[in-house]
Amino acid sequence: MVNNGLVEPATSVPAPAPARLAPKEGRRPRDMAYSLLVLLVPIALVMVFWKLVLDGDKPISKDTTSAVQSASQRFTVVQPAGLSEDWYVTSANFREEDGGATLRLGYVDPESDPILLVQSTVPAATLVPAEVGDQGKRTGTFRAGDRTWMVYSGRPGETAFIVTEQNRTILLIGETDRDDMETLAAALR
Repeated sequence: MVNNGLVEPATSVPAPAPARLAPKEGRRPRDMAYSLLVLLVPIALVMVFWKLVLDGDKPISKDTTSAVQSASQRFTVVQPAGLSEDWYVTSANFREEDGGATLRLGYVDPESDPILLVQSTVPAATLVPAEVGDQGKRTGTFRAGDRTWMVYSGRPGETAFIVTEQNRTILLIGETDRDDMETLAAALR
C-alpha cells in the first residue's frame, strides 16, 4: 500500500493448507463400477438390437442373376438347389478370358466359412493349378448324383472338389469341413 508517498511493506498471508478428504469422502471402486455400468448398458442394448432385430451378423447376399445369365450364354451353368437358408451367396463374377470363360460364385456355409464355386471352359490343365495351387494333391473322391468329384488338398487349410465334364470344369474350393463341401456338391444341378 501507498501511504503519503511511502510504501508500506506487504503483509504476507499464509496460504491455506490443502483440503484433505476424509477416507470415506473420496471416490471408491464402487463409484467406478457405476460409471462403467452407465456406459456399458447402452452399448449392450445397441448390440442386442443390431444382432437380433437387424440381423447384423448375417452375411450380405449378392444377386447372381447378371453373372449367371452372362455365363449361361457360353456354357451350361449349374447352381445349388435345396440348400438351407443358412447358405449365402456373397459374390458373383463372370469373366471371359483368352482360353475360355469363367464364372465364380462365392458362398458362405452355415458355419460362416467361405466356399468358392468355379465353373469354367478354360482347360482343366490350366484352370486347376491356378485355382487350387501347384501343391494340390488328390486325397480321394466323392460321388453325388451322376458326378464323381476328385477331392484335392489345396493351399494350406483348403480343400477342393473337382469334376471335369465335356465342355467345362467345376471346382469347389473352401476352408471348411468336408461335410459342407459335400452338401454343396450334392446340391448342384
